[in-house]
Amino acid sequence: MRVQRDRRRFTVEVSADGDGLVSHAGSGLLAELADRSGLTSALSRGLARVRERRSGHDPGRVVRDLAVMLADGGDCLADLRALRDQASLFGPVASGSTAFRVIERIASEPELTEALRSARAAVRERTWQAGGRPEQIVIDLDATLVTAHSEKEGAAGTFKRGFGLHPLLAYLDESAEPLAGMLRPGNAGANTACDQIAVAGAALEQLPRGTVEEADILLRADSAGATHELLDWARAGRIRFSVGFDITEPVRQAILSLPESAFRAAVGQDGDDRDGAWVAEITDRLDLSGWPEGARAIVRRERPHPGAQLSFTDHGGHRFQVTLTDQQGSDIAEIERRHRARANVEDRIRNAKQTGLDKLPFRDFEHNAVWLELVLLAQDLLCWTQRLVLDGELARCEPKRLRYRLLHVAARLGFHARRATLRLQRNWPWAGELAAAFERLRALPLPAT
Repeated sequence: MRVQRDRRRFTVEVSADGDGLVSHAGSGLLAELADRSGLTSALSRGLARVRERRSGHDPGRVVRDLAVMLADGGDCLADLRALRDQASLFGPVASGSTAFRVIERIASEPELTEALRSARAAVRERTWQAGGRPEQIVIDLDATLVTAHSEKEGAAGTFKRGFGLHPLLAYLDESAEPLAGMLRPGNAGANTACDQIAVAGAALEQLPRGTVEEADILLRADSAGATHELLDWARAGRIRFSVGFDITEPVRQAILSLPESAFRAAVGQDGDDRDGAWVAEITDRLDLSGWPEGARAIVRRERPHPGAQLSFTDHGGHRFQVTLTDQQGSDIAEIERRHRARANVEDRIRNAKQTGLDKLPFRDFEHNAVWLELVLLAQDLLCWTQRLVLDGELARCEPKRLRYRLLHVAARLGFHARRATLRLQRNWPWAGELAAAFERLRALPLPAT
């Protein structure tokens, strides 16, 4: 192969006699975190009855490998080969057919899906105790569309005139951890209250019990969450809410009746005043008696960006958005800023689609529902890894960038005197960070079982 480097031509000789080389070396960090945190053993206990014979693959280990594969960027069972072909790094990895039988068994018994969720909740509590506990408990609910390119069970026409499925997800805002998800047919409503309550309830079950009982919890959603059933459920559980509110004609009239003096500057996510945006409260101009006691309506007025299309509810060249919340306090700009921060959930869902959600690989609905649980587990592994053993930009970057910088790094794995050494390329910009992450992981006081 002839290449040019520094204006000099030279020939690269290619041979197939290398030894000890492994790719995806950084993904070994995810597998080791799963083992050290007790996730693998918790999965093994929960799925013990799935094991067909003692000499066969441990179902908990199979699920762990599937989660690592998804976190690594795989999107179908065949991608398990990226791990299976590197047994020296990942150990024995099940075949695609064996992994499918595990998924099929989990799909046939709801108790096994609950075992997956229980394992995640138990390890979440341990990782929070080890230093990964978020300071604020803000749960974001949002639905997304997953396009189906074949006749999958449950696939249907969507409200955007596509064809696919319509899962509903819940994320913990500060840590980006996925808490719960529900796979739904493509024609499922975005504002179906029973689905929202089920996912929100499952999200609470993922939190350590002491957190649910003691912490102030805020539930956020877009206007699809403005249902009486959901907000009444939140109030009964002593959970604060912040949801989008449709601009009906009474709401529009209330906004237009506000004097200019009622508006104050909105603030950005950095806490500074935001140019071209103002907020005001219209609670006393609306009849909110049907909503939970203490509900407030806060309107945001802003100048749209150049080229934006205005709607009939806009007025005077301004765009309006309304938030319905029961948060207390006189700083309405801060309350409104906190609600707008829910836009982060769009990034979480996009990352989920880069971690296996964008390609639900099975025909059967229940199999794809298990796949969704595996996607959530894979995202958990990425979040726990970033919070516990990475820092700086690596602790914040999205999966695609993390894979390039750390997870897909090649290395040489050598064995000597019963010790294995993973040697990273010394001039790789993030080699030091990856080596330090392995050291931090082995120093964490996490249980081995």
